[in-house]
Amino acid sequence: MNKTELVDAIASKTNVTKREADTILSAITETIVEVVSSGDKVSLVGFGSFEPRQRQAKEGRNPKTGEKMQIRATRVPVFAAGKLFKDKVAPNS
Repeated sequence: MNKTELVDAIASKTNVTKREADTILSAITETIVEVVSSGDKVSLVGFGSFEPRQRQAKEGRNPKTGEKMQIRATRVPVFAAGKLFKDKVAPNS
């Protein structure tokens, strides 16, 4: 499902126009990105949580040459699915 299909699904479930659904979806995603990039966590009960995590520096290899190289530490966004989401995707597991 792409963004257009998601907007269509939201519009049909909420009885709003596609333009309004697109505006709402864009506002939600922009807000999540802003909050997580500022270092905070966004939790949506039953769905999951978005948070920034620090990835440590490590030694790796250049895939073309096999030469050792240092991979620097960085901050990455992480999504952890909530229990209800996990249960819906993989029931009885």
